[in-house]
Amino acid sequence: MGGDHGAAVVIPGAELSQRRHPDAEFLLFGDRLVVEPLLATRPALKAATKFTHTDVAVAMDAKPSQALRQGRWKSSMWLAIDAVKRGELLREVRGPGTLVPKEIRWIAAETAAHVERIVIKPGAEVKPDTVILELSNPEVDDQLLAAKTAVTAAESDLAAKRTDLNSKLLDEQSAHAQAKSDFEAARMQAEAEKPVAEKGVIPAVQYQKSLVVLAQYKERMSIEEQRVVEFRRNIAAQLAAEQARLDQLVATRELRQRQADALNVRAGIAGILQQVPVEEGQQVAAGANLARVARPGELMAELRIAETQAKDVALNQPVKVDTRNGIIDGKVLRVDPAVQNGTVQVDVSLDGKLPPGARPDLSVDGTIEIERLPDVLYVGRPAFGQSDSEVRLFRLDGGSDVATRVPVQLGKSSVNLIEIVKGLNAGDKVILSDTSAYDQHDRVRLK
Repeated sequence: MGGDHGAAVVIPGAELSQRRHPDAEFLLFGDRLVVEPLLATRPALKAATKFTHTDVAVAMDAKPSQALRQGRWKSSMWLAIDAVKRGELLREVRGPGTLVPKEIRWIAAETAAHVERIVIKPGAEVKPDTVILELSNPEVDDQLLAAKTAVTAAESDLAAKRTDLNSKLLDEQSAHAQAKSDFEAARMQAEAEKPVAEKGVIPAVQYQKSLVVLAQYKERMSIEEQRVVEFRRNIAAQLAAEQARLDQLVATRELRQRQADALNVRAGIAGILQQVPVEEGQQVAAGANLARVARPGELMAELRIAETQAKDVALNQPVKVDTRNGIIDGKVLRVDPAVQNGTVQVDVSLDGKLPPGARPDLSVDGTIEIERLPDVLYVGRPAFGQSDSEVRLFRLDGGSDVATRVPVQLGKSSVNLIEIVKGLNAGDKVILSDTSAYDQHDRVRLK
């Protein structure tokens, strides 16, 4: 493809054209061994390209008639001739992607630490309690010891505080009991003096004095009772404060214990260890990623769809994912709202059993079904043919080798097909390849 320098010139040129015309989509024909590595380094262009492998290359010094005869039905020019058909047009968009696990767990460092030993290498099967790395941090050990000591001291303080307050409560209860006893004695004295005072046996003033003493003891008993109640409340408040302090220290101890336990880095889930992005002897900061574990049996596809094609992608649309070893049916799970490097990420959930060889990071191609247009005229997408535009194509006259340029109104497009609104009829054959070199001619002959 593309003259003296072939794909090495055409593909960078197509990439430049895509930057200038983001809505452009491309049909490329050539040797897959040459073209596919160049497309792989340009994901945005690959997402907007339909590539067809050809077995025959036409030399630049070949005459047009020789080129067409030698490459008849095999070269890119003949492959670029297509017939107009009537029927159902399946609108699709296509893009490359990779298989990724549905559940991925990154394990991060709880604290700054030194990597002592890598116990498990990537690719190994792990269980939740499998130790992957052994780290060290003397400060974490010291902090754990200090936290344990603080908890022990706080527990002792709480116990001593509770004993002291209970002792004081007993003192208050004793004072209340004494006041109550004094009140009962004064009451009995007053009751005994009342009848004899009424008979005049004892002076009335003595009886009145006994009543005053009785009232005083009653008031004192009430005060002592209130003191006991308030002291109980005071005990509860002081013990609650001490308990809160103890709880805080216990939480700190548990944090230090978790940090110490985290020095033995464990998988956390059952799966496959995918990455260990650290080395033995390395110093890592808190929060640094230490390992990645994934469940290999539950995969999804992440497709990269050209931003110009992604506008019609919606949730739950059916998808076909090609793993090169089988086709998996799926549905659109999520459409990324952001555009990166000219593409939009589309997450696809996979249905049914995965084909052999399906594994994380496997390169795949996905085709998303947008809609079905019943009973329409359609043809393969011509070079530079855009949706809802008018182009001028060379149409072969009957069964001859003469092609005449005719105006064609295009409608909705798919990956490699496009709707014909007017200008062509079912059965017409047209040249789909780039014919810009013949813009000065309205008729060409194919020999």
